[in-house]
Amino acid sequence: MNKFSTSFKALWAGEVISEFGGAAGGIINGLLLFELTGSKEWMGMLWLIYFIPSLVLQGMSAPFLNHVVKEKMLKNIQLIRAFAYLLPLVGYLIGSTFATIFGLILLQCLLGLMQPIYASLSFSLLPDICDEEKLADANGLLDGTIRLMSFLAPGATSLLLVVSPMHFIYGLSFIMFLASYFALSQIPKTSTKKVAAWTKKIWWTEMKEGYKTFFSYPHLLRLTILSSTVQFAVGATLVIGVPFICGDLNGEPWQYGLFSGAFPVGYALGMILLTRLQKNFQTMYFGLIGGGLSFVFLYFVQSIPFAWICELFGGILFPLFNAQNAAIFQREAPRNRLTQLSAVRLLFIRVTMPLGILFASSSIVDLSTRHTYLIVGAVIVLPGLYYFVTSFFRPDSRLLTQEKQKIS
Repeated sequence: MNKFSTSFKALWAGEVISEFGGAAGGIINGLLLFELTGSKEWMGMLWLIYFIPSLVLQGMSAPFLNHVVKEKMLKNIQLIRAFAYLLPLVGYLIGSTFATIFGLILLQCLLGLMQPIYASLSFSLLPDICDEEKLADANGLLDGTIRLMSFLAPGATSLLLVVSPMHFIYGLSFIMFLASYFALSQIPKTSTKKVAAWTKKIWWTEMKEGYKTFFSYPHLLRLTILSSTVQFAVGATLVIGVPFICGDLNGEPWQYGLFSGAFPVGYALGMILLTRLQKNFQTMYFGLIGGGLSFVFLYFVQSIPFAWICELFGGILFPLFNAQNAAIFQREAPRNRLTQLSAVRLLFIRVTMPLGILFASSSIVDLSTRHTYLIVGAVIVLPGLYYFVTSFFRPDSRLLTQEKQKIS
């Protein structure tokens, strides 16, 4: 951490703190809703309320994001999310089931609307507060610790539930997001843009220009599509993980818990490995291939310990691709449109997760869990192998950037 700037440390602290608070609150959302309704349909509806507005705003907000002060907007979003966690708590305290459910719906809607804006802004802020040669390590550190928090938060929340009423965890989430707000306040302003007087014509012009610019960089588009294949696989595995461990392998719930926790633990280890390897196209595509193979190997696995190893293996290797992929995008995208292009990139990546869920759960396709793992793994591995081989005949990403700078 010492090699990073104070601003990056503030961003890192704000991200990690809010991730813990969000993961803890997410667990309570499901538990509280099921306690009140006992309905699986309501559980699904809660996630749709989060996901659908999120994707809609993701596609429409891109033109606006180039015209905001990133540091200020990030702080405001954390403040909105902090107070949003009080909505179901207020409903619970006044003893109204309707108010509690309504508070949960508002909470999920606000979280879904705020998340894509926050993710795009923090992604595009990174090159402003971090040296270019450290971008891959910075992305790896952020991604790895956030995933580690998503692993630690459920266990910590379970322990808190032993000594605290369930709805009080919302108070913890409020405090964590408030702490994230104060952490992000330590980032000095690197931009002083003023918001333009927006009209429908300006919005439409900016929207077209943003997507046109995105598609004019085929290298960045290719990396975004490769990231999308990973998210497609992640969406599919959300559906088949439990049936695979508890059905195919006759495992217990605690064994599935270790299976789901092996990946984030491996990801944290992969973040450490990334700092010790040379950053180039070969290591990036090697991480993509290795991560994809972790899904393919599950097709052949016959014992739960080997399934744990596969997940750990995938977690270790995927950061080699994800962090370097993000760093290349941050370096090569036009800096004056980086925030807008980040939103477009995130939209492409996020929309494939529900497609993966539909693919794995569809009764039309009717694949076994093992065949699903094999197919989603192949979707990652085959293009990864192609680009790994061709990367030996391509110039390094840094050289591409330098050439563009000379031309401009």
